[in-house]
Amino acid sequence: MNHADRQPALSLLLLRLSVFLVMVMWTLDKFVRPAHAAGVYGEFYSLGGLSHELFYVVAALELAVIIGFVLGFKKRITYGAVLLFHAVSTLSSYRQYFAPFEDVNLLFFAAWPMLAACFALYSLRDRDTLLAWDK
Repeated sequence: MNHADRQPALSLLLLRLSVFLVMVMWTLDKFVRPAHAAGVYGEFYSLGGLSHELFYVVAALELAVIIGFVLGFKKRITYGAVLLFHAVSTLSSYRQYFAPFEDVNLLFFAAWPMLAACFALYSLRDRDTLLAWDK
């Protein structure tokens, strides 16, 4: 790989690793604090009353997808799923964007650059070859 190819590949790898870090922490939260996850799903997705056991299943499925994502496996599927997961999360927080200076709402704005990173990874998935299963 020449320098011109290595620099974008390295940038995409770093994006993939950083998006994975955020996604894996959110996924682990479902295992460690299912009550918190239930509160988030109730507040942001209008899916209240879900059982802790369901969050373990959701977390296990998410974990499988994001492990595939970080490994660069089945990129169209895993990168697309991560983009979809994060898009739903970002857009479901719309109320926080209208009150940025209340509570911790300003932190919600960090979701937008990550959404852009997820989109970049999906759209450039064929160029994301460094440490990727699917070259």
